[in-house]
Amino acid sequence: MSKSRLGILGGAFDPPHVGHVELARAACAHFSLQSLLVLVVADPGHKATIAPAAARLELARLAFSDLPNAQIELDQHARTVDWLEEHRPRDAVFILGGDELAAFAGWKDPERVLELVTLGVAMRPGVSEAALREARARLSAPERVSLFPMTLQPVSSSDVRASIARAESVDGLVPPEVEDAIERLGLYRAQ
Repeated sequence: MSKSRLGILGGAFDPPHVGHVELARAACAHFSLQSLLVLVVADPGHKATIAPAAARLELARLAFSDLPNAQIELDQHARTVDWLEEHRPRDAVFILGGDELAAFAGWKDPERVLELVTLGVAMRPGVSEAALREARARLSAPERVSLFPMTLQPVSSSDVRASIARAESVDGLVPPEVEDAIERLGLYRAQ
């Protein structure tokens, strides 16, 4: 296992939830990361967002606030490879949930992404380790993909948004500070 210095976790974070935070914690521990960069994608090219970028940035800052050496930034690039090409991080691990690895081959220039960073892919409940190993083997540089263990209840941003729209509690699905900010900002309520 290599001791990488920087972990990068990117996403829409619409909203950030406990799964995102646990993913970051597990990656930091497994890869002995010295710092974590959380990139809130302003306008993801692959999916629509509900909350404005500034609100999602605020929520992410709250969600990851107790992680040491975490920096949260707004990313104006729609595609990961574009940010990586501009910033050229050294000795970095780009962190993904296991469910995202199957879609990785469809990213913009996945071969270049693998040249610029190592992928750290969480093996989490509901995602078969055999399927992850198969998906990794199909990539151009499978040796640049490291799997790591993670245990957590399944939660998704869409589930959180749906619960809020139905006026249901999201206690335990998002960090308390995020829940308070969502309420204060009036986000994700049924229209």
